[in-house]
Amino acid sequence: MDYYYHLSLTLILLLFLTQFITQAHGIKSTRLLDLAIRYYTFKSSKSFKTGKSYNVNLPSNFTGINVSTVKYRCGSLKRYGASIQEFHLESGVDVHPYVERVLVVTQNLGNNWSNIYYDSYNQLLGYQLVSPVLGLLAYNAADDSRFSIEFEVKITSPDENGIKIDFSNHTTKNNDTLHDKLQMCATFGDDGKVTLQKEVAPNVCGAASQGHFGLVVRAPLLFPERKKIKGWKVVVGSSFGAAIGAFLLGLLLVAMFAKVKKKARLEELERRAYEEEALQVSMAGHVIRAHNVHHPR
Repeated sequence: MDYYYHLSLTLILLLFLTQFITQAHGIKSTRLLDLAIRYYTFKSSKSFKTGKSYNVNLPSNFTGINVSTVKYRCGSLKRYGASIQEFHLESGVDVHPYVERVLVVTQNLGNNWSNIYYDSYNQLLGYQLVSPVLGLLAYNAADDSRFSIEFEVKITSPDENGIKIDFSNHTTKNNDTLHDKLQMCATFGDDGKVTLQKEVAPNVCGAASQGHFGLVVRAPLLFPERKKIKGWKVVVGSSFGAAIGAFLLGLLLVAMFAKVKKKARLEELERRAYEEEALQVSMAGHVIRAHNVHHPR
């Protein structure tokens, strides 16, 4: 039943791959990149012999990626371990789920394609990659007379550092300077998380299972350098600033005094107008009363 499930899943993925395989530069997903590499690996794997290393030819739009693959019997891989490109698998490694043969695939994503991992993992903010991302994946390579089932399997080691990744040929020239900045090993998990740990040796990382790996250092804080200002410039600038401040304060006081004076003048005018109006009313009343006295009805 599992065989038919994996076959259906593989066919769906292959149909999906055909839609974007000609637009490789548009790939922004690390998972889609793995699927594309698997597609071309199995496309040329029919003639692969067990135990022999092969380079996988990728289309020109994947320029910068180097892929190698070796087919192993799982029993032999566990007994003897293996070395393929930058990866060394110690004896005792297991393959889950167990299959008769396994196709081990290594990826070197180069400088350009490694940026997909840097952009996809937010936990790398504050760090910078100082090596290409190297990947180790494995797939079922068992021959079946009915159909080929190319599903992914997982290689694990009982030792937490049973899988070694050697970056010696991929580090920058100022290697000593980078180590002074505490160079770290980054493991990119399928769950979208990054694990940082110390190297097991200079430019060598250790892991307990397959995956994608890289070397990182803390990124420098990019603040513009402030220019030093000479002492006499500080004094002159301070004096000029104080003079401007005093001038503006004077203008403010003058404006406040004029406003207060204007308000007082208006109040005085209103008082006088009120008094004059009251006087006129009083006088009018007096005249009316006098008129009534001299001219009775």
